[in-house]
Amino acid sequence: MASRFTELVVDCHDPERLAAFWCAVLDFQVIDRTADKVEIGSWEPTVEDVRARQMPPTVVFIRVPEHKTVKNRLHLDVSPVDRSTEAEVARLLALGATRVDVGQGPDRTWTVLADPEGNEFDVLRSLAPGRDGSA
Repeated sequence: MASRFTELVVDCHDPERLAAFWCAVLDFQVIDRTADKVEIGSWEPTVEDVRARQMPPTVVFIRVPEHKTVKNRLHLDVSPVDRSTEAEVARLLALGATRVDVGQGPDRTWTVLADPEGNEFDVLRSLAPGRDGSA
């Protein structure tokens, strides 16, 4: 048996703020919280479920004192499932995301944004029914 990918951990200054942002982005809910940590997910994991099969990982936001200083070496990609890519980018900007340039160049087919603490992520093609995947 191999290990399971169970959580993605994000260091941050304000776990509640980032958890709320990402819950709105991903339609997740808070499944656990402490003073310095908030865990969100699309499901509430049990040991039995995790042992039985690979399940979607949860996202854990942990308070740390240091600031982000460089481009992330790991980032999330998201794809809208019920609207165009442009409409999703507009929704995410209204939630508090910002546009960022990480050297992606003008010919990219995705949009690079950052969450409220500056963590980069990409908005990819739309998966909405009837969409051709164009932005």
